[in-house]
Amino acid sequence: MSAVVSPPNPTLTQNPSASDLNRYLGKNIDDICDCEYHNDEDNHCAHFVSHVLGFSFGYTCKHMTSKGTKGASIRVHQLFSKCSEVGRWADRKASVCLAFVTAAGNVKLRSKVMSNVPRKHVGIYVNETIWHYSNMLDQVVTQTPEAFSKHYTGSNIALFYGTFPK
Repeated sequence: MSAVVSPPNPTLTQNPSASDLNRYLGKNIDDICDCEYHNDEDNHCAHFVSHVLGFSFGYTCKHMTSKGTKGASIRVHQLFSKCSEVGRWADRKASVCLAFVTAAGNVKLRSKVMSNVPRKHVGIYVNETIWHYSNMLDQVVTQTPEAFSKHYTGSNIALFYGTFPK
Protein backbone atom coordinates (compact mmCIF):
# COMPACT_ATOMS: atom_id res chain seq x y z
CA MET A 1 0.00 0.00 0.00
CA SER A 2 1.23 3.49 -0.81
CA ALA A 3 0.92 6.36 1.65
CA VAL A 4 -2.43 8.11 1.88
CA VAL A 5 -2.56 11.89 2.07
CA SER A 6 -5.93 11.82 3.86
CA PRO A 7 -6.71 8.39 5.32
CA PRO A 8 -10.30 7.40 4.61
CA ASN A 9 -10.65 6.18 8.19
CA PRO A 10 -8.52 5.86 11.33
CA THR A 11 -7.50 2.27 10.63
CA LEU A 12 -6.59 2.67 6.95
CA THR A 13 -3.37 4.64 6.87
CA GLN A 14 -2.32 3.64 3.37
CA ASN A 15 -3.96 3.43 -0.02
CA PRO A 16 -4.71 -0.09 -1.19
CA SER A 17 -2.37 -1.46 -3.84
CA ALA A 18 -3.29 -3.69 -6.75
CA SER A 19 -1.81 -6.67 -4.90
CA ASP A 20 -3.89 -5.83 -1.80
CA LEU A 21 -7.05 -5.77 -3.91
CA ASN A 22 -6.15 -8.85 -5.95
CA ARG A 23 -6.54 -11.03 -2.86
CA TYR A 24 -10.30 -10.31 -3.06
CA LEU A 25 -10.67 -11.40 -6.71
CA GLY A 26 -13.24 -14.15 -7.15
CA LYS A 27 -14.49 -13.88 -3.58
CA ASN A 28 -18.17 -13.85 -2.74
CA ILE A 29 -19.38 -11.30 -0.20
CA ASP A 30 -19.83 -14.11 2.37
CA ASP A 31 -16.02 -14.50 2.31
CA ILE A 32 -15.62 -10.78 3.12
CA CYS A 33 -18.42 -9.83 5.54
CA ASP A 34 -18.39 -11.15 9.11
CA CYS A 35 -21.81 -9.59 9.79
CA GLU A 36 -23.43 -12.34 7.68
CA TYR A 37 -25.06 -9.92 5.24
CA HIS A 38 -24.79 -12.17 2.21
CA ASN A 39 -28.10 -12.00 0.31
CA ASP A 40 -27.12 -12.53 -3.34
CA GLU A 41 -30.25 -10.65 -4.45
CA ASP A 42 -28.87 -7.41 -2.92
CA ASN A 43 -26.31 -5.03 -4.40
CA HIS A 44 -22.97 -5.48 -2.61
CA CYS A 45 -20.69 -3.03 -4.50
CA ALA A 46 -20.60 -0.38 -1.74
CA HIS A 47 -20.55 -3.17 0.84
CA PHE A 48 -17.37 -4.66 -0.69
CA VAL A 49 -15.67 -1.25 -1.05
CA SER A 50 -16.51 -0.36 2.55
CA HIS A 51 -15.18 -3.61 4.02
CA VAL A 52 -11.91 -3.18 2.11
CA LEU A 53 -11.48 0.48 3.04
CA GLY A 54 -13.05 0.36 6.50
CA PHE A 55 -15.98 2.74 5.90
CA SER A 56 -18.68 2.33 8.55
CA PHE A 57 -20.83 5.45 8.26
CA GLY A 58 -24.49 5.63 7.29
CA TYR A 59 -26.40 2.39 6.96
CA THR A 60 -24.18 -0.69 7.45
CA CYS A 61 -24.29 -4.46 7.07
CA LYS A 62 -24.39 -4.73 10.86
CA HIS A 63 -27.66 -2.74 10.78
CA MET A 64 -29.02 -5.38 8.39
CA THR A 65 -28.17 -8.41 10.57
CA SER A 66 -27.19 -7.24 14.10
CA LYS A 67 -24.31 -9.74 13.80
CA GLY A 68 -20.54 -9.52 13.52
CA THR A 69 -18.07 -6.95 14.72
CA LYS A 70 -17.86 -3.59 12.93
CA GLY A 71 -20.32 -3.14 10.10
CA ALA A 72 -19.43 -1.65 6.72
CA SER A 73 -21.37 1.00 4.78
CA ILE A 74 -23.68 -0.51 2.16
CA ARG A 75 -25.13 2.45 0.23
CA VAL A 76 -23.41 3.89 -2.85
CA HIS A 77 -24.99 7.34 -2.54
CA GLN A 78 -23.77 7.62 1.07
CA LEU A 79 -20.20 6.82 -0.01
CA PHE A 80 -20.42 9.47 -2.74
CA SER A 81 -21.62 12.18 -0.34
CA LYS A 82 -18.78 11.47 2.11
CA CYS A 83 -16.00 11.71 -0.48
CA SER A 84 -13.56 14.56 0.12
CA GLU A 85 -13.82 15.57 -3.55
CA VAL A 86 -16.03 14.36 -6.40
CA GLY A 87 -16.08 15.08 -10.10
CA ARG A 88 -16.37 13.83 -13.64
CA TRP A 89 -13.99 10.94 -14.36
CA ALA A 90 -12.15 12.89 -17.04
CA ASP A 91 -11.34 15.61 -14.48
CA ARG A 92 -9.86 13.35 -11.76
CA LYS A 93 -6.33 13.98 -10.54
CA ALA A 94 -6.21 11.10 -8.06
CA SER A 95 -4.46 7.88 -9.09
CA VAL A 96 -6.25 5.98 -6.31
CA CYS A 97 -9.90 6.79 -5.66
CA LEU A 98 -13.45 5.53 -5.83
CA ALA A 99 -15.10 5.11 -9.23
CA PHE A 100 -18.86 5.61 -9.56
CA VAL A 101 -21.12 4.91 -12.54
CA THR A 102 -24.74 6.03 -12.90
CA ALA A 103 -26.90 8.23 -15.09
CA ALA A 104 -25.42 11.74 -15.24
CA GLY A 105 -28.73 13.22 -14.08
CA ASN A 106 -28.47 11.30 -10.79
CA VAL A 107 -25.45 13.36 -9.70
CA LYS A 108 -25.14 16.93 -8.43
CA LEU A 109 -21.41 17.54 -8.17
CA ARG A 110 -21.50 20.91 -6.37
CA SER A 111 -23.49 19.50 -3.45
CA LYS A 112 -21.89 16.00 -3.65
CA VAL A 113 -25.29 14.35 -3.97
CA MET A 114 -26.07 11.15 -5.83
CA SER A 115 -29.72 10.15 -6.03
CA ASN A 116 -30.67 6.94 -4.27
CA VAL A 117 -31.67 5.04 -7.40
CA PRO A 118 -31.17 1.34 -8.22
CA ARG A 119 -28.79 1.97 -11.14
CA LYS A 120 -25.60 3.15 -9.43
CA HIS A 121 -22.37 1.28 -8.82
CA VAL A 122 -18.99 1.85 -7.12
CA GLY A 123 -15.50 0.34 -7.20
CA ILE A 124 -11.93 1.09 -6.13
CA TYR A 125 -9.61 2.57 -8.78
CA VAL A 126 -5.89 1.75 -8.56
CA ASN A 127 -3.31 1.60 -11.38
CA GLU A 128 -5.77 2.02 -14.27
CA THR A 129 -7.97 -0.80 -12.93
CA ILE A 130 -11.25 -0.81 -10.99
CA TRP A 131 -11.98 -3.55 -8.45
CA HIS A 132 -15.68 -3.95 -7.73
CA TYR A 133 -18.28 -6.46 -6.63
CA SER A 134 -20.11 -7.92 -9.61
CA ASN A 135 -23.67 -8.53 -8.46
CA MET A 136 -24.30 -10.58 -11.61
CA LEU A 137 -21.37 -12.92 -10.92
CA ASP A 138 -21.61 -12.65 -7.10
CA GLN A 139 -17.88 -12.06 -6.78
CA VAL A 140 -15.14 -9.42 -6.86
CA VAL A 141 -13.84 -8.65 -10.35
CA THR A 142 -11.60 -6.10 -12.08
CA GLN A 143 -12.25 -3.97 -15.14
CA THR A 144 -10.73 -1.11 -17.00
CA PRO A 145 -12.47 2.25 -16.47
CA GLU A 146 -13.81 2.00 -20.04
CA ALA A 147 -15.45 -1.38 -19.36
CA PHE A 148 -16.72 -0.20 -15.95
CA SER A 149 -18.35 2.82 -17.61
CA LYS A 150 -20.52 0.37 -19.57
CA HIS A 151 -21.91 -1.20 -16.40
CA TYR A 152 -25.30 0.23 -17.40
CA THR A 153 -26.58 0.90 -20.89
CA GLY A 154 -27.87 4.23 -22.08
CA SER A 155 -26.60 7.42 -23.61
CA ASN A 156 -26.71 9.30 -20.30
CA ILE A 157 -24.53 6.92 -18.25
CA ALA A 158 -21.44 8.65 -16.85
CA LEU A 159 -18.37 7.81 -14.80
CA PHE A 160 -17.44 9.87 -11.73
CA TYR A 161 -14.61 9.80 -9.21
CA GLY A 162 -14.52 10.42 -5.50
CA THR A 163 -11.46 10.82 -3.32
CA PHE A 164 -11.60 8.71 -0.19
CA PRO A 165 -13.87 9.98 2.58
CA LYS A 166 -12.04 11.27 5.65
